[in-house]
Amino acid sequence: MPFDRPLTALRRSAYVTAIALSCMSVAFTARAQAVPTRESAIEMRVRFLKDLDSLQSRFLALAEAIPAEKYSWRPAPGVRSIGEVFMHVASEYYVYTPLSYGAARSPVVGRGQEAFQKFESQSTKADAQKHLQEGFAYMKQAVEGLDPAAITGTQKLFGRDATILETSLVMSGDLHEHLGQLIAYARMNGVKPPWSR
Repeated sequence: MPFDRPLTALRRSAYVTAIALSCMSVAFTARAQAVPTRESAIEMRVRFLKDLDSLQSRFLALAEAIPAEKYSWRPAPGVRSIGEVFMHVASEYYVYTPLSYGAARSPVVGRGQEAFQKFESQSTKADAQKHLQEGFAYMKQAVEGLDPAAITGTQKLFGRDATILETSLVMSGDLHEHLGQLIAYARMNGVKPPWSR
């Protein structure tokens, strides 16, 4: 259809409809490609857990390097202490990381804001090291144990339709943020991260 001839109203309508349908087709194709297949879901889970393995080794190294008496240190009133941040990470291992894949949360952390606060307040060095290890083990077993069909496509997570591609990035990003927070807290207390030596 040459563009130099004037279009009648009917032709113009047909032309606009054809363009709209083409755009919708491209959008649906792009969305379909963004939804993980069985193979891509399995690969995403492998990479996600590998990233968390790396994070966990650093959390544990930092938890060991920071003296026990520094676990109650906080940069300002109303902000989590060093120990509470470690316990927050452990609570994410027990609850939000498994949920991000559609797995069951652990009963170790109760439901509701008060339960999370109570869990995080038990923030001695011994508590933090114990729960970092046990929470990570729980999360890894829960996520690895999921049938690939359960992590393929989209599912209702956190009240909306999402893929594990999306939730993996959110969880990984959040845990990296807490590692950065703990590195800053450690350095403010004269502790150099062991892997930086």
